Amino acid sequence: MAQAKIQAKMTEAPCKFSRTMSMADRSGRLLENLDQLEMRVEALRETASAMEQERECILEMIQSIQNSQEMRNICAGEREELDLTSNRLMGRTLSVEISIGTIRNSQQEEALSKATSIIDEMVKKLLNDMAGGRQQLMALHAACVSEAPPVPIDQKFQALVISCAMEDQKKIKRRLDTLLRNVENAEKNIKIMDNQKLDGSKANGC
Repeated sequence: MAQAKIQAKMTEAPCKFSRTMSMADRSGRLLENLDQLEMRVEALRETASAMEQERECILEMIQSIQNSQEMRNICAGEREELDLTSNRLMGRTLSVEISIGTIRNSQQEEALSKATSIIDEMVKKLLNDMAGGRQQLMALHAACVSEAPPVPIDQKFQALVISCAMEDQKKIKRRLDTLLRNVENAEKNIKIMDNQKLDGSKANGC
């Protein structure tokens, strides 16, 4: 009887070993599939992020054309047609909605909220005080660049940005990049308009 049991155990062992290897193989294949899917997920997020940036770029270009000096220099009839076209393009671009969720912990959520509030307050300041707002904007932007900036850095804002998730850090920098370009374009337009006014005054004086 004992010998029969030993013999039965010996015959069972190869079967158990075979099942274990089979499960390991199956697990390995599933893990390989998940690794491939992870690469596709990252590619999907990168594509969506690129589309999001393209949307922002298109909107900025449309606004630049709408506010350009060339638009002001054409006659009212042609400007009306261009306004209609640019507004139509603006509406179609805004109808494209791209959403990329970012996983954050509580610290990153708090840091993003505070950083966003600082930028929002700076934007309000820009509307009321272009010069003062521009200085603050440059200090915030300097906190997001790797190279040494030629302006003072807002250390408090920099600490908040560093505490944000990596994707949020990129979005904050992009927003500040866009705001800085818009301010520079606005200042250029103001100077052009002011020079035209001065030139007109000189011409009337002559």
